[in-house]
Amino acid sequence: MPIKQALLPLVAVFCLATGAVVADPLSAIGWLQQTTTTNNLPGTVLLEPPVTGSALQPQVIVTPLEALVTPVGLVSPSATGLPVDLWRGSRPSTLSRLIGQISVQDNPAMQSLLFTLLLSETRPPSGTGDQLLLARLDRLMQLGATDPAQALAEQAGPAQSIARFQRWFDATLLTGDEDRACAALTAKPYLSPKYEARIFCAARRGDWQTAALTLEAVHALDLLPKAQMDLLDRFLSPDVFELAPPLPRPQHPDPLTFRLFETIGERLPTAPLPRAFSAADLRDVAGWKAQLEAAERLTRISALNPNQLLGLYTDRLPAASGGIWDRVAALQRFETALNTTSPDAVAKTLPAVWQAMSEARIEVAFADLFSEQLSKIQLSGDVADLAWRVRLLSPSYETTALTLPQDSRKNRFLSALAKGTPNRVAATSALEQAIEDGFSEEASPPDDLQRLLESGQLGEAILNSMFLFEQGAAGNLSDLSAAITTFRAIGLEDTARRAALQLMLLERG
Repeated sequence: MPIKQALLPLVAVFCLATGAVVADPLSAIGWLQQTTTTNNLPGTVLLEPPVTGSALQPQVIVTPLEALVTPVGLVSPSATGLPVDLWRGSRPSTLSRLIGQISVQDNPAMQSLLFTLLLSETRPPSGTGDQLLLARLDRLMQLGATDPAQALAEQAGPAQSIARFQRWFDATLLTGDEDRACAALTAKPYLSPKYEARIFCAARRGDWQTAALTLEAVHALDLLPKAQMDLLDRFLSPDVFELAPPLPRPQHPDPLTFRLFETIGERLPTAPLPRAFSAADLRDVAGWKAQLEAAERLTRISALNPNQLLGLYTDRLPAASGGIWDRVAALQRFETALNTTSPDAVAKTLPAVWQAMSEARIEVAFADLFSEQLSKIQLSGDVADLAWRVRLLSPSYETTALTLPQDSRKNRFLSALAKGTPNRVAATSALEQAIEDGFSEEASPPDDLQRLLESGQLGEAILNSMFLFEQGAAGNLSDLSAAITTFRAIGLEDTARRAALQLMLLERG
């Protein structure tokens, strides 16, 4: 499946994963709707000015008017429930630091929430320039979401600054859509001060003379490192170097260097490179094994639509055994069994495929793909218990929780948690107690987060809550309770429940 075809479903996954199953959007939450006195609303415009109570000349305060910045994002506020002024009142340096540093690799619910924040249609804080936009683009690339990063840059206007263009150009190089960026660079050469980019784009557009003359000037003036000039020589004159030994592999290639090596027939493996490079392996130029490994790597961080992963897993029969081939075989056997609707066949294949998905750490994607079909199969014993827990990791966790496969205390706790009331079952571990404390009706957000909420700094409050959740998942259980409480106070009930369920059900070392 081409990468572009996966973008819209992927964005839908991001926004759906953070919306509460039965809760109203954030715009419907009481404290966000409360009417505030006019004295506490800086910068508001009143349609009718208040009537003066005296004949004295009123004091006039002059405030410069500032045009509202156009919101930038791929998902509308109506879809996410997040307000367009999500970031208002916060320092862009603080937001950029939080966006760049929060770790979400072990919890898919936190991954989905982060993607929603990055992709939601929002304005930056007033008068702060591009710092927040660039932080959003950088984090999307770091997560491997190159297609959304490209689309977000295009919506913002990638040719409006060198910094925007560089991020757009990098994304297009990895998605295979570089011709659009090269057209923009040809029209406005000042967008990139990099000679290698100008040479690459001139050649891509068929202007070999300009590319060759530019490279000659680069050689004459020694404007690039020797390794880069050697690479460009082979790019422009492949016949001359047909029998030459391969070039040394760079340790930290940028996207352009990666594509240049690919063009000269010396493709670099993406496994040791940053996650964004995995997107390049989803193109047809990569072999099936490379595509599978890239898809797993991106799915692990929720940067790929699970349906695209499934399409690759079932594209053909495994070519060998061991490692990823065993996972492919296990999933194909399970899907075949599931399609027969035979309880015996499903019972025989589910444990093996679940073990395989756990090894790859893509259990939630598996649950998203198969929970609905799995719910229609009548299983018994331990396999029924396993199927039930798989379904608790899916978006239909609330429906799943209505019936128990086995009446054990652990299952009762998980069921109560899925319903948002874990306190109905006595906790027997420190983790369960921390989760119960987070869902307590008496709990309230920490004072610093409460102040952020009261001042309307919703985005910063959510990011800080995510940082607390990260700390809590690592063992600081009081932070875990505080994070869950804050998510619920904000209206992210679905995120709170799914994140807690994932902590309970996923084995993360």
